[in-house]
Amino acid sequence: MRVAPVVVAVAAVGCQIVYPLVSGSTRDAVTVAVVALLALASILHAVLHRGAVWATVLVLVTAGTGFASELVGTATGIPFGEYFYAQNRLGPSLFEVPVVVPLAWTAGFYPIWCAVTYVVRRLDTTQVRAAGLRIAAVAVGMVGWDLYLDPQMVTDGQWTWTAGAVGLPGAPSIPLTNYLGWLVVAMLMGAVMESLDRAIGSPRPSDTRLHTSDDAVPIGLFLWTWLGSALAHAVFLDGPELRFSAVYGFLVMGAVGIPLVWIGGRGRVRHPRSRAAVSGLGTDTPR
Repeated sequence: MRVAPVVVAVAAVGCQIVYPLVSGSTRDAVTVAVVALLALASILHAVLHRGAVWATVLVLVTAGTGFASELVGTATGIPFGEYFYAQNRLGPSLFEVPVVVPLAWTAGFYPIWCAVTYVVRRLDTTQVRAAGLRIAAVAVGMVGWDLYLDPQMVTDGQWTWTAGAVGLPGAPSIPLTNYLGWLVVAMLMGAVMESLDRAIGSPRPSDTRLHTSDDAVPIGLFLWTWLGSALAHAVFLDGPELRFSAVYGFLVMGAVGIPLVWIGGRGRVRHPRSRAAVSGLGTDTPR
């Protein structure tokens, strides 16, 4: 059973690799598959490593809040700006929002949450500061992910902004208000999950090494999204705005990714030394 998230995550990555190679209705089907598989991998992992209650709350908070914000957003232009979804491309819609879209919030949030958690739990800080840092870092990470997501989907015609608001240099089709909206919604999700995480309780991985952490699957998905999306936007996908989103996404998502890689790499170097010191031996011995 514990291999299930790995299998599903690998399938999701495979679909993402296929994405640039297809077009039309096939690409639409691949897009839906990517979202569904990433969400499923996140949910399965959360059930196995944090419990069914925690995973249920995760889905309710991320998919539920995400769907509510999309309904309000498409109806009023708040908080993301005025936009609309293409219909009959990403499967069935509810109130003109494709039902797969809320799952994208779950698929994006959980790997970022796990990556931030890995970093925060290895910092020497108070519980209150750690909570605030985790909420803020998750929100920034989500904005970084959206700096990949929205330009890619707009380029593919999956959704469109109607107002001529100011966008980022090189990516004018998406207003800056969209990213502010993402920051607010993601902070709300992070704050709720932080409170419930402390109330419900989730396991703390005992091994400080990145590659043996209980959260290796979601952290791997985070790294793949951060680095793989930058490469895809810069090289494999067509669209002038994607050359800029490759940079924007890499830098903003890197606010989580760079500390993650640094702390993970440092832990791998120090771990053998600490074991040798405890055992009194000059060299490390395998378990």
